[in-house]
Amino acid sequence: MQRGLGKKYNARVLPCPFKCGLFCRSASGLTQHRYACSLNPSNRRASTPILRLNTPPPNTSPLVFPSPGCLFHTPQNRHGPNSQPHTPISISPRRYQWTANGGGMRTRFHPLLDGQPCDDAGYDLPEDSSPPPEEQRSDNDFFPYSSRPEFELADFLFRKEQMAGKKISELMDIWAAFQQLTEAEPEQDPPFACAQDLYNKIDSTEIGDVPWQAFSVQFDGGITEGSDGPRWKTQSYEAWFRDPLKIAEGQIGNKDFGHEMDYSPKRAFSRAGKRQFSDFMSGNWAWQQADLIAEDTETHGSMFVPLILGSDKTTVSVATGHNEYYPLYASIGNVQNHVRRAHRNAVSVVAFLAIPKTDKRHENTLEFLRFRRQLFHSSLAHILRSLKPWMRKPRITRCGDGYLRRVIYGLGPYIADYPEQALLACVVSGWCPKCTARPNNFDDDPTSILRSHVHTNILQDAFKDQPATMWDGYGIVGDVIPFTTHFPRANIHELLSPDLLHQVIKGTFKDHLVEWVGEYLEIAHGKKHSKVILADIDQRIAAVPLFPGLRRFPEGRGFKQWTGDDSKALMKVYLPAIAGHVPPGMVRAISAFMEFCYLVRRSQIDSTTLDQIEAAVARFHQERRVFLETEVRTNFALPRQHSLSHYRHLIQQFGAPNGLCSSITESKHIAAVKEPWRRSNRNDALGQMLLTNQRLDKLAASRVDFVTRRMLQGPLLMPIAPAPDRQPLVPGDDGTGIGDAEAVDGITSLGDVKLARYHARHYPGTIERLAAFLGQPRLIEYIRRFLYDQFHPTAEICGMDVQLNLCPEISTLLGVKTFHSATSTYYAPSDIAGIGGMHRERIRAVPCWKGGPGRYDCVYVEKDGEADGFCGLHVARVKLFFSFGFQQSTYSCAMVEWFSTYEDSPCEDTGMWRVEPDYDVRGQRMSSVIHIDTILRSAHLIGVAGSQLLPKYFTYHNTLDAFQLFYVNKYADHHVHEIAF
Repeated sequence: MQRGLGKKYNARVLPCPFKCGLFCRSASGLTQHRYACSLNPSNRRASTPILRLNTPPPNTSPLVFPSPGCLFHTPQNRHGPNSQPHTPISISPRRYQWTANGGGMRTRFHPLLDGQPCDDAGYDLPEDSSPPPEEQRSDNDFFPYSSRPEFELADFLFRKEQMAGKKISELMDIWAAFQQLTEAEPEQDPPFACAQDLYNKIDSTEIGDVPWQAFSVQFDGGITEGSDGPRWKTQSYEAWFRDPLKIAEGQIGNKDFGHEMDYSPKRAFSRAGKRQFSDFMSGNWAWQQADLIAEDTETHGSMFVPLILGSDKTTVSVATGHNEYYPLYASIGNVQNHVRRAHRNAVSVVAFLAIPKTDKRHENTLEFLRFRRQLFHSSLAHILRSLKPWMRKPRITRCGDGYLRRVIYGLGPYIADYPEQALLACVVSGWCPKCTARPNNFDDDPTSILRSHVHTNILQDAFKDQPATMWDGYGIVGDVIPFTTHFPRANIHELLSPDLLHQVIKGTFKDHLVEWVGEYLEIAHGKKHSKVILADIDQRIAAVPLFPGLRRFPEGRGFKQWTGDDSKALMKVYLPAIAGHVPPGMVRAISAFMEFCYLVRRSQIDSTTLDQIEAAVARFHQERRVFLETEVRTNFALPRQHSLSHYRHLIQQFGAPNGLCSSITESKHIAAVKEPWRRSNRNDALGQMLLTNQRLDKLAASRVDFVTRRMLQGPLLMPIAPAPDRQPLVPGDDGTGIGDAEAVDGITSLGDVKLARYHARHYPGTIERLAAFLGQPRLIEYIRRFLYDQFHPTAEICGMDVQLNLCPEISTLLGVKTFHSATSTYYAPSDIAGIGGMHRERIRAVPCWKGGPGRYDCVYVEKDGEADGFCGLHVARVKLFFSFGFQQSTYSCAMVEWFSTYEDSPCEDTGMWRVEPDYDVRGQRMSSVIHIDTILRSAHLIGVAGSQLLPKYFTYHNTLDAFQLFYVNKYADHHVHEIAF
């Protein structure tokens, strides 16, 4: 058949020379990939790799073994005839591990519940034993799919594109018609006959199959004779759930993160001996639970698996009738925090809870509210009942690293926003679910103690005939039984986790502080003039210079629908925008809160950081009194703001809060609730949503299985003939295919700055012509002074101050290449980072940015010496990136304009350092050439506007040139907050 006009299909046939597994379509694409590949030795600095101890050797035996999660029995004696007895010791070399990232860390694992691998009878395996063999399957067994392309197509259509069933069938018809036109063999039918055929293939997948179950609940209190009663009393409420035991075993056995899981509670210490809190299992709670479990000697050597739960109602549409759903999520606490945050199937939807509703006449009656609370708790107790037998005795389960372990389950933290926490803790709305502090004196109540089931039971016995006293005096809803009372070692008040999203970011910042600032302006200046000031605050926010990864607000903060990401982005630039428009005490209050917020959002928190967190809370409580003095507030009876006082204790109990944030469950709403609802026909949508979730889980489990068996390596379409041996061509652009900021996998170094892969075209190639082209007549002088510093690194006088005739002479014909950007790669685990905590950003110096004015970013330049924080850094603005060769060496450089520190300490109100531009005696900006190795990363400067209003048409393009004093924004991201203090 003659082919029509169009581009010929080109398969991915060129393999990466560094064997990362990627194949490229073209030579130019391969060249671009080679420069970006994380396995390219030239992309790495010398660094110490992460040490991984006791890595299991590969399977060597072809024996058949039952599937993960299969129960055998609980042995009376766990030491077999050929196994080593388990001797609990407090310190041993095997229980310490040193890692390179973050300066090194020493880890001690629990001596009794240490997750010791065992055999199928529950006996300890000898040291260095291989994992017990699993069932062997052929390397080309894609069951239930016939081949890899069929699986990839099913995954593409159902998961990635979420294509409607009618469109899938139509696509298969087009596929069949095209094969007929191309005279394909008759037996070569489309991969799927129709959409239903595709669904049947997915449904027949055996792995990842956890079926849905249902139960119904009805009011049993009876109805008054002679009255029909409200409808909610006669209605049956149905809840759907999956066995949480099977869900947990699926996560335990998931090979995708088998080596990113903690098999024992741990205590981590820095090299300086400071306690480190990071992953959930590094907290005190897991260790304390292990101590309680270990009181039974038959549990020694087991693996403790706490089940982290989370629930939250979500709305899928505001325009239809039944638009609310109540999903319950579960994740095992053993997976490390970065895995739980990364949407890697470490969080699963377990149930859809019932939502009882009634008419307006009855929705606030005590009887209906009591029924709704008890329905919630009874449902949770029923759903989780399959875990209860294994909370006291071990269940042998295969783990993601291939080993079998004896698993003891427990109820872990519960992720919820404040209304959900009040429902869970059975406390009155407005009271703290963690402690007994009274709402009118939250943070200064001397009688406050932590809540517990024991305390509640004592009060119920004392006031069993006085429910009003329980309600008004202690904030306890006494007629509801919390679900945790049905399970061992579970106290719901203790298990409520910190919630960064609703307590800190949306709650205290957006709903409280931002709103209070607006209310103050209206009180102090009147409604009309306050709008003028708010408009100027919006303009200041819009005029913030560009920065990698920083969201812009072109119209300021005046938008209706706020998301958590909106609030987090606004926090980064809000403080300088209001400074000068509100009293200094108000700025100090928000500054203290911002300091607290950035400290608790770190991925690694040590004992020093805990002291800083406590000090920031105390400072915030002191400074926020300005809102009382200005009559913005009359009290601080705010449970979400009061929760800040509990963060130090909660971090010590559960590790870094970002591993338990409700943003994890809210993001899961999209894949588990909202997208499945959109794919349904809206008629009895829940059943269709359940089926969609089940199919998505099966596809994810199949992919993990195929990847583990190395069946998805290499290009999808294998070449018919070997690729020609040709030299890739270097394209002329200077891009790298990355944006301003991105996560980086596979690199473990503290920092690295490199010029762009390709130099910019249309620039002169000699230094003299380049200086004339850029209007920089002193460029040659700057290069000579730079070379003096390179050849005299220990000289007492730097190149900028030495006489020019002492500097090396260079030819005006010196060859030079110009670049528009450089990349900085550094260790930043608290920001969006790849495996290993590495983050990459792009620093730009380009004369035209996206068709508009130029963009010249600012950078931190390292000082000589041992000073910490901002005292060890300079701030400069990059005007040019270039490289040149001199005396058989190539120098990668930047021409920068300098800033000097304003005053010897940060601003008393904002807590930020300030800098001002440097000028020489002729009134020109102080500039010099530096080596890019002295650049640490990007810096973000925000102009100090004071009380003046910005001109009407002032934009962010003008900021770095117009202002004469700048804040050094330490809230631009978490890494900056850690280095620019």
